[in-house]
Amino acid sequence: MKFGRRRLEEPEINLIPFIDVLLVVLIFLMLSTTYSRFTELQINLPAADAEKLRERPAEVIVAVAADGRYAVNRRAVDGRSVEALTAALVAAAAGRPDTVVIVSADALAAHQTVVNVLDAARRAGLSRLTFAAQAAGTAPR
Repeated sequence: MKFGRRRLEEPEINLIPFIDVLLVVLIFLMLSTTYSRFTELQINLPAADAEKLRERPAEVIVAVAADGRYAVNRRAVDGRSVEALTAALVAAAAGRPDTVVIVSADALAAHQTVVNVLDAARRAGLSRLTFAAQAAGTAPR
């Protein structure tokens, strides 16, 4: 019988299976991840189903065409500048500061043309604004 001390072997950690699993997970994530680019957003304007107001205060309807032309209360505005639109709003409001400005913009109108209407209303001293929307499921007129 041999009662001598045994040599202790140092444990060895094998990293190769661990690296294999990590590479498989990495490849899976690379293949399943979508890289989307938001270069253009296509949006549809909202539709509303709110009830119409029964009592209407003094209101001015500003229509904005797709090509940037304006009409105030169905009268075309000469020019496309903010100053011309401000003068038309002042004339249509007739000095009543509680007048509501209803912006009815075409779906294809540029954002800047709508911002011009908001700027003209501010210059005219009209602070009550609202946007017109078509009822859901109805065709535009």
